[in-house]
Amino acid sequence: MIEVEVKGYADDDVFERVRESFDFLRREYHEDTYYSHPCRDFSRTDEALRIRVRRFDGHFEAFLTYKGPKLDKVSKTREEIEVLIEDPEAHARILEALGFREVLTVEKVRERYYVEKGVTITLDEVNGLGKFVEAEAMTEDESNVQELVEFLMGILRELGVRRFERRSYLELILEKGV
Repeated sequence: MIEVEVKGYADDDVFERVRESFDFLRREYHEDTYYSHPCRDFSRTDEALRIRVRRFDGHFEAFLTYKGPKLDKVSKTREEIEVLIEDPEAHARILEALGFREVLTVEKVRERYYVEKGVTITLDEVNGLGKFVEAEAMTEDESNVQELVEFLMGILRELGVRRFERRSYLELILEKGV
């Protein structure tokens, strides 16, 4: 599956416009722990491997996620392979036994909103970075990517986003030295 994602810097006004314009789904707390590969540099190959622990409404979910290189020059669109896991600590121990090393854990509070079938918006408050808004859609057909990117960017522009960001939260935090 291809995750088509556009992210922009946000402020209180953008957050308020989203809250007024779209249907609230839920508030989540994320802990995303990223790992480095023992034989290749993910920062050079533009890949990512993480364990995400997500908490919401008294529930707990965890996922092991691989993200491939970005597919275009504007968005964060990439192949995403994600599996539900029951024991994130045991999966972390397996990765470390295989030579993967923990790089950093990114913590954020996320609000999810429904836009239309297959399209969501999230409001993120990322520890050490601030506020962001993301518009996301999934597709199996790579030929749809450009059209979806333009559609998602249009939504964010209408919400008042003026500055877009292609780098991941991990990249931003590492660059900032937080």
